[in-house]
Amino acid sequence: MGAGRQPGAPGAPRVYKQTMSQRAKTMAFYKPIPVKRSCLSVNRSLFIFGEDNVIRKYAKKITEWPYPYSVTPRFLDTPTPFEYLILATIIANCIVLALEQHLPASDKTPMSERLDDTEPYFIGIFCFEAGIKIIAQGFAFHKDSYLRNGWNVMDFVVVLTGILATVGADFDLRTLRAVRVLRPLKLVSGLQVVLKSIMKAMVPLLQIGLLLFFAILMFAIIGLDFYMDKFHRTCFRIDTGEQAADFPCGLEAPARTCANGTTCTEYWTGPNFGITNFDNILFAILTVFQCITMEGWVDILYHANDASGNTWNWLYFIPLIIIGSFFMLNLVLGVLSGEFAKERQRVEKRQEFLKLRIQQQIEKELTGYLEWICKAEEVMLAEEDKKSVDGAWYKRKHNSSVLKRTKKSKNDLINAEEGEDHFSSVGNDNSSYFRRKEKRIRFTIRRLVKSQGFYWMVLCLVGLNTLCVAIVHYNQPDWLTFALYLAEFVFLGLFLAEMSMKMYGLGAQNYFHSSFNCFDFGVIIGSIFEVIWAAIKPGASFGISVLRALRLLRIFKVTKYWNSLRNLVVSLLNSMKSIISLLFLLFLFIVVFALLGMQLFGGLFNFEKKPPTTNFDTFPAAILTVFQILTGEDWNAVMYQGIESQGGVHRGMFSSIYFIILTLFGNYTLLNVFLAIAVDNLANAQELTKDEEEQEEAINKKLALQKAKEVKEVSPMSAANISITA
Repeated sequence: MGAGRQPGAPGAPRVYKQTMSQRAKTMAFYKPIPVKRSCLSVNRSLFIFGEDNVIRKYAKKITEWPYPYSVTPRFLDTPTPFEYLILATIIANCIVLALEQHLPASDKTPMSERLDDTEPYFIGIFCFEAGIKIIAQGFAFHKDSYLRNGWNVMDFVVVLTGILATVGADFDLRTLRAVRVLRPLKLVSGLQVVLKSIMKAMVPLLQIGLLLFFAILMFAIIGLDFYMDKFHRTCFRIDTGEQAADFPCGLEAPARTCANGTTCTEYWTGPNFGITNFDNILFAILTVFQCITMEGWVDILYHANDASGNTWNWLYFIPLIIIGSFFMLNLVLGVLSGEFAKERQRVEKRQEFLKLRIQQQIEKELTGYLEWICKAEEVMLAEEDKKSVDGAWYKRKHNSSVLKRTKKSKNDLINAEEGEDHFSSVGNDNSSYFRRKEKRIRFTIRRLVKSQGFYWMVLCLVGLNTLCVAIVHYNQPDWLTFALYLAEFVFLGLFLAEMSMKMYGLGAQNYFHSSFNCFDFGVIIGSIFEVIWAAIKPGASFGISVLRALRLLRIFKVTKYWNSLRNLVVSLLNSMKSIISLLFLLFLFIVVFALLGMQLFGGLFNFEKKPPTTNFDTFPAAILTVFQILTGEDWNAVMYQGIESQGGVHRGMFSSIYFIILTLFGNYTLLNVFLAIAVDNLANAQELTKDEEEQEEAINKKLALQKAKEVKEVSPMSAANISITA
């Protein structure tokens, strides 16, 4: 026996004694030695308010109301009425910022001055929010404290800068107030997949950004060697010394030379207010970044050709576009697509896809059940017709005897219930006859409207209606106007007849079960109302005639016989929740940068020439300008004007950061999420199509085996051949 083992029976389990060190560890675990806790380890808010403090308890009641008084527990992400109240205050503050109108020379309208007076009230509310949350949660050193939440950090920075601006600090950071618009993202549950996809993609996006920065830096250094001080020479008049051109020039061919009476000399500020050049590494990086966005890079190439000739410049700019734009910037799409697909699969666990498959299966079974009911009704109607033919002679004889008997006495006709029953039986027989005829007509119309020929005929009518709408043009002849006017009534009558036939043949409930039928019903009713109103009041219109053009959307009914296209459309409709959430995120992003642009550039886009149409003077103009930058159209021109409005190349280059961030995060991140959703939906559509093909193949194989089993009873050799073929 060992020293640490207790003796026992031969079959009993071995029991080991603990050593002294093990016993000490066990006692320390169950009876730990009290450790002195410092002020950083004790859960005291601001080192003053403990967990049992009355002030802290009331602060928690305010921030967490209605919890703990509610029956259901509050989770960390569940918004409270206090948060909704603060959110309403944020929205009101954003409305105040949007109503401001910026004028040149820092002038303000009377309305803007009155709106500025509301700033202390908003700062007071936000300070109260921050203070009561700090008291309730602690400031920074404890778990779940105030500054350990990203939204609270953003709020604290905004409140701190607002206080500094209010007390009269030398710098004004009230521009950051616009960032609070992003607070509603916390309360929208549909944004979780999109936001988590973007956040999880940040690490690979930063890696791509680092790789892109090295490529930009490499091309900037090469451009610095090639084109430094090349864009400051232009043509000046020899006699007066005035500038005679607005393009770079060279002293000898193949560069662009000056005309007679002018000379190519320095000093010209350069193209685009002197911003586009390669004089130092910062200007070179900005110019290369503009080139890889493919906006204005051709102008820079032409300026380089004017300054140094067009022989070798393409060897610099073409690889720059291929490597920087075609390859590296498009890597963002691949990263976002992969992260979005993984996040959606992890969060939803493919529940939406499975629900879609179950829904399609239920619809298919429901369609088959309705077809079976229709066939059963037709069979029952045929059996009723057969029975009615067999008993027609007996019924006629019986009814004639009843008529003779009822003619004998008026009192019998009035008092006897048998006579009333016989007359009612005659009426019921007639009603049954007409009911069968009506059912037969309705079944015939049902078979007609569900036939493939009727389907393609309606599609042809939609195509002809599309052609009639498309050939309308300005200054068209009168006969064409009159013909199209009549054609509109003809198409309206045909579509109304189609709707009536479907509604009668299928029944109202089955008719409105289809979304296409509901859409047709709304458009046709609107068109009828438009025609009636135009007849009552000629020339007046409610704009409902525009809905008639929406009938052209019925061309999507072709997806009924196009499985892959139908699955793609269904997958896109199934992802509308993610698309709407992304649109909401994009809207908030545009609003934030529009308000930031109003604070930075409002009233400053006033130059000697005509003021540009793209400006940040009002909120609608700022929204349109930011959206233009997101599309990538002339964003560099807006950046040039922004830099010039802040003092030009000497003092305003810092403002280029605003436009670079807007382009990178808006154009190359958020807008690429749309493409990521589309790629994910395409994969879902392909998966749906593949599952349908496998299911159809399995059904065909099952039918072939059943057929072989039936044939086997008659001819074993034929059954073997059928099974081999299957």
